[in-house]
Amino acid sequence: MIPLTLRDMQIVIAGSVFLLGFLCILMGAFVLISRGYSREVRALAAHTARLAQKGVAQEVSGLVTGASQLVGAINELVRTASGIGVFLISLGLVMIVSSFWVLQQIPVA
Repeated sequence: MIPLTLRDMQIVIAGSVFLLGFLCILMGAFVLISRGYSREVRALAAHTARLAQKGVAQEVSGLVTGASQLVGAINELVRTASGIGVFLISLGLVMIVSSFWVLQQIPVA
């Protein structure tokens, strides 16, 4: 078993937190890029808009109401995915800054 000093432990903790922060930033960017406004969401929004226009033309109020609720749900889905991505990026930045702070606490000699 390798004995670790307090200094070694601080370096291991700082390195681990830095790597986790970097992974959080990558995952947040992936969520923002891929899930924010994906191909499926765009197709669903386009079909919903056409459905709403058809409902207005044929004066079907239930169809228009359902289509408007669906558009609202799509907007909420996009906002939620974007919020998760921004949260992950923020968490990653905080973790990287905290790892830097831990390294600053290590005595030089």
